Amino acid sequence: MNPFDSPFRVSLGSAVFFLGLVAFRSLSPLVIGASTGAAVVGFRVFLDSLTGEMSTSESLLTHLPAAGYYISFSMMAAAVRFRQRMAAPIRAGTVGAALDFLANACELGIRYGMGEPFSFSGQTIIVLWLFAILRSFCVIGVYNMWVTKHVRSLAEARKQELERLMMVSSGLYEEMFYLQKSMALMEDMTRKSYDLYSQLIERKHVELRVALELAEHIHETKKDMQRIFAGLSKLIGRQSVRGRVPIAELCAMVIRANEKYASLSGKTIAFSYNGHIDLMTDQLYPLLSVLNNLVSNAVEAIEKAGDVTLHARLHGSELIIEVEDTGPGIAADDISWIFQPGFTTKYDRRGNPSTGIGLTHARDIAQTLGGHLQLVKSEPGQTVFRLAVPTARLLQDTPSAAEMFSDRNADRQGNAVI
Repeated sequence: MNPFDSPFRVSLGSAVFFLGLVAFRSLSPLVIGASTGAAVVGFRVFLDSLTGEMSTSESLLTHLPAAGYYISFSMMAAAVRFRQRMAAPIRAGTVGAALDFLANACELGIRYGMGEPFSFSGQTIIVLWLFAILRSFCVIGVYNMWVTKHVRSLAEARKQELERLMMVSSGLYEEMFYLQKSMALMEDMTRKSYDLYSQLIERKHVELRVALELAEHIHETKKDMQRIFAGLSKLIGRQSVRGRVPIAELCAMVIRANEKYASLSGKTIAFSYNGHIDLMTDQLYPLLSVLNNLVSNAVEAIEKAGDVTLHARLHGSELIIEVEDTGPGIAADDISWIFQPGFTTKYDRRGNPSTGIGLTHARDIAQTLGGHLQLVKSEPGQTVFRLAVPTARLLQDTPSAAEMFSDRNADRQGNAVI
């Protein structure tokens, strides 16, 4: 529309520019204003060149003031931080109308300065305010409808996610009882297994019923674990956990698991990882077994609060992982015994001793990987265990620990049958 019978125009294109100014928040208002002004002037000059009504230079001088509208609008919008006012629609519409009016006045002022024949009057001001209010509140309305639709879609997505998490929580709550049952059963099996081992070492008479009970308990625990694994796999929608994992991620898994253990034990322990190693391995289960044993021992050694740090580095052809804690340390008389089967300094609340085979088991796993596990330092406030494993062994594509354990059991059963 040409309300003043001059090249000055009023169109909905300005409303589209206004909408883009508030919608594309990643771009600076000045960039949007300058690029829009250049595009508008260029397009109008191009149309004039097609019709041949005026020369390119005349067309450029005629339409160049239009760029003043967009540039002045964007400058004022940036100055008043207009985008931050969109939370209050009425206020934003009022401010937007004022910016539109002033930007049009700026363009008219440029045209007046360039000698275009028109004059400002009360009618001019009314028309400019009318179009400014119409375009501003139209843009604010469209923008808020889009925002409302976006918020509703987010709310619906969050509602669905909340429902899914509630289902997961209820499923996990059910699995927790089976885990508690299995933990108690495994603790009892471990104690009975060590008692059986001790009796065999001393060549005492062993009742066959004891071995049968252990086999029954192991079978029951296996079934519980299968059921729990199936339930968890259904909940998280993932069946396989095989594949190579970075050493840093492996240590992070150990830290996350023991953070929960420390929290459950009512202790305030700060865990950290120190290492920059570009190494991946599929020896997940053996390394997890060793590191979890060392870190959980550190958690149990710390009374109320302390620090546990995992240091990882490459030394020659070996991966070195050290587990350091700020616990009370190991007594000097006990250091030479800590890797002996059955030796323990830990007792539960009822006074029952631990089996004392955790460190022995961890050392044996390290040796099966071609490495070694040793106590490097132990004093009040600092205890350090060091695990060293050849990197060549970590890079081998070998069966998982579960498969090797299954194969060993199969071999033993076959030998027993023979």
